[in-house]
Amino acid sequence: MNTILTIARREFAAYFTSPIAYVFLTTFLVLTGFLFFRSFFLIGEADLRPFFMLMPWIFLFYVPAVAMGKWAEERRQGTLELLLTLPVADHDVVLGKFFAGLGLIATALAGTLPMALTVSLLGNLDWGPVLGGYLGLLFLGGAYLAIGLVVSSITHNQIIAFILGVMACFFLLIIGEPIVTIAVPPALVGVVSYCGLGYHFSSIGRGVIDSRDLVYYGSVIGFFLWVNYRIILQRR
Repeated sequence: MNTILTIARREFAAYFTSPIAYVFLTTFLVLTGFLFFRSFFLIGEADLRPFFMLMPWIFLFYVPAVAMGKWAEERRQGTLELLLTLPVADHDVVLGKFFAGLGLIATALAGTLPMALTVSLLGNLDWGPVLGGYLGLLFLGGAYLAIGLVVSSITHNQIIAFILGVMACFFLLIIGEPIVTIAVPPALVGVVSYCGLGYHFSSIGRGVIDSRDLVYYGSVIGFFLWVNYRIILQRR
């Protein structure tokens, strides 16, 4: 566990030694605040549900950007081989990189808390669903991140890793949507819907925390981290 934390701290600090983290956080917060308050004052309700419904689509582009360089840059610079010769377990490296990226996502979400405080000052905001929604966003961001790490590990080009990561996350986001399930045989609609990231986030976005949704996200994260581990093990 100490090894994982050491790698995570190193990787997290590396974000802030370059403009990457500052550009990411600034553009994320500006775009999120603009899109939310643009419709908030038109609706006239102290409600953060529009924010939670918007976030999966914003995360769709920002989280793959966090993940795209984690392995691709290591391969491009030739430091992956050096990393794999160090006396650390492959799964420790994978988990360390994952938790570093998740830390940056959590930092970005923490930066949106002033929006929630502003809404609470303007109306009677129910904080229970808000905290539940933030928990759901952290799980959704973790799922996007795990997928992005797998994509990053199979290419040495960050741009390709970003594009493929967005496409993979988009596919899993909409697979449970009616626009997709309408073309699926009725007997398989339930199964296909259950596989969708968006399907499981829809209830969380309304502030309803269901253990089945959390188990689903935990399973998706665990599966893709395992795939990432197997790819790195093959590289070794």
